[in-house]
Amino acid sequence: MATRLLSLLSEIEQALRKESAANMGPTWDSLRTVNYKSGLARLTLTTPPDAVDEAAAPGGTIFLQSFLLADGSQCLKVNLGWTGVTATSLIAIYAKPQVNWLSEARQIASSWLAGPPVQAAIPAELPAETPTEMLEASPASAEESPRLAMTG
Repeated sequence: MATRLLSLLSEIEQALRKESAANMGPTWDSLRTVNYKSGLARLTLTTPPDAVDEAAAPGGTIFLQSFLLADGSQCLKVNLGWTGVTATSLIAIYAKPQVNWLSEARQIASSWLAGPPVQAAIPAELPAETPTEMLEASPASAEESPRLAMTG
């Protein structure tokens, strides 16, 4: 599986370039790093210095990690990241005979080009009630709460 790291990284890079060109997207400068001993690989994507609109395509990284599962089968974890965004996406690929690596590379490229996942809005303030107040406000008897009647 270690040799799969660089070949999959190359296939992802080619798929990114093809899909970006097909959609009239930006061109990408890329840097590949592979550590076979650790089972890690990284593809760093940036817009070229002469790019007209760098803000539209800030770049990012695609990390690959190869490891053995408990049953001895190989797994490849892909972590997609974008510059300036804390959200990431994870994709797991399980090495089975029927896996189409080129198709997986295209899917990874499409996911990265689609951008970061939408994060749910987190409220700025927590509710004023403390956990104790919440418990005191909840029904206390089995007649008022069917759930209490089932567990009690």
